[in-house]
Amino acid sequence: MNNKLLHNYNKIIDELRPLGVSLVAVSKIQPIEVIKELYQGGQKDFGENYVQELIEKQKELPADIRWHFIGHLQTNKVKLIAPFIYLIQGVDSFKLLKEINKEAKKNKRTINVLLQVHIASEETKFGLDENELADLLINQLIAEPLLHTKIIGLMGMASFVDDINKVRTEFKYLKTLYNKHAQLQTTNYTLQTLSMGMSGDYKLAIEEGSTMVRIGSLIFGQRHQ
Repeated sequence: MNNKLLHNYNKIIDELRPLGVSLVAVSKIQPIEVIKELYQGGQKDFGENYVQELIEKQKELPADIRWHFIGHLQTNKVKLIAPFIYLIQGVDSFKLLKEINKEAKKNKRTINVLLQVHIASEETKFGLDENELADLLINQLIAEPLLHTKIIGLMGMASFVDDINKVRTEFKYLKTLYNKHAQLQTTNYTLQTLSMGMSGDYKLAIEEGSTMVRIGSLIFGQRHQ
């Protein structure tokens, strides 16, 4: 039994539970055995960044695990995870949303998604800007309803910097957008999840309104390569 793993996990859970914040354990590049041990310790939500790795793990691990795809998803890979994925967190275009809807329909499912908003200063981060987000929610979904997807929230990644004020400002900005669009709920979306905050900044994210955090290294330690 990996006592350090469970100690790390329980410490974070004890911190999050009274706040009503849910935890996605980021398990990319972690071995099956380690994920299974955390599952046996009570964790059900796991996040993966790579489609092939996710597929292989899903086949070998318990069927009631709730798999979150948290990386940049290519449209041609959607069909591979559509039969089982619990939540796709990084939807950053209407094109991708339509592809998810198409594959969900084939699998007789409705797939929940989060729209990823670009809030960081780094150009490498994916995501919609404020205008693209509004256009997707207010115009594109009205013109072309997608009955097999449901947008349940927003997701964002802050800049990877030591400047706490900068990170806080980015989280605050995303929370403002969340509040704005949560007031205009339709059959296509009902915003109830704000996924922001990772191992290095999750406490700031929670202070700014996050309802879901994605934590890897604080639980698992350094990733296995």
